[in-house]
Amino acid sequence: MHRVGYHRTPLARTYDVPLMARVLSGIQPSGDLHLGNYLGAIVNWVSDQDEHDAFYCVVDLHALTLDIDPADLRARTHDTAIDLLAAGLDPERCTLFVQSHVVQHTQMAWLLECTATMGELQRMTQFKDKSGGRESVRAGLFTYPVLMAADIVLYDAERVPVGDDQRQHLELARDVTIRFNNRFGDTLVVPEAAIPKAGARVMDLQHPERKMSKSVNSPLGTVLVLDDPVEITRKIKKAVTDTDGEVRYDRDKKPGLANLLELLAVATGRTPTEVADGYERYGDLKADTAEALVELLRPLQARRAELAADPGAVAALLARGAEKATGVASATYDRAAEAVGLLRPA
Repeated sequence: MHRVGYHRTPLARTYDVPLMARVLSGIQPSGDLHLGNYLGAIVNWVSDQDEHDAFYCVVDLHALTLDIDPADLRARTHDTAIDLLAAGLDPERCTLFVQSHVVQHTQMAWLLECTATMGELQRMTQFKDKSGGRESVRAGLFTYPVLMAADIVLYDAERVPVGDDQRQHLELARDVTIRFNNRFGDTLVVPEAAIPKAGARVMDLQHPERKMSKSVNSPLGTVLVLDDPVEITRKIKKAVTDTDGEVRYDRDKKPGLANLLELLAVATGRTPTEVADGYERYGDLKADTAEALVELLRPLQARRAELAADPGAVAALLARGAEKATGVASATYDRAAEAVGLLRPA
């Protein structure tokens, strides 16, 4: 997509005609997608392709804050890109790329690291949580939020959909961007947090009080989008419910049953209450939920198999996405570099 009528100078933004807002989201290559990723976030990314000027990236540089085998990182990055394409991201309607393929991410991160303060980064709750009790902590984990800020401002992103766990990082990105502009003139777009569309809130099948997550070891509680029909059915049948035997939607008092009702609702385009009205037995509900999820994921799995069979085509799509992303990112970085006084190369 082209931002028709958009003109950028170091001092101002003007719009000749109303434009689609620029939106950016990223995902770490941390393993197979599960239903929580897919129904809670990725389906919204797919719809945003037609409503916004959408940029999506696999943030492999962020993954380096963890212990990960180099071969695994390469494989996961490639597989995550395939998953996103299979889920419906269309390079003709969005810009999909790998973070490390655009060198301006690390360049802009340094400019912003020289703008952020130690105190701001020390207050990040995720850093406190992940570093607590450890004698040695990687500097990258400490500066992670600044790289995230660079990811955002490089693309003049106006909307950044964030969940509660990333809201503090977005606030840091805003503060650092405002400080940069106050020092060097109106150079960078100040991003706004966007409340994501109401995606499905998918909970762990074995621990329905917590969200389904890749970071929690719960094999029976997590349905992967690439699970085969037999595995999906097995996990749904073993899902935790309760003992009163009454099928009704009550998230607080019957969280396990509510989770199943929500899954069947999103798979069939109904509300959980409407779904509950059609059942008297938990077994029937579980059987229909499993069948509906199998059918929901069947097209994605088929598309993924096609893409995986042609890795050269996937690489070409990512290269094209990186080229488009670099065109935008390089212009933003050049503005910022000139603003701070870096000498342009001859």
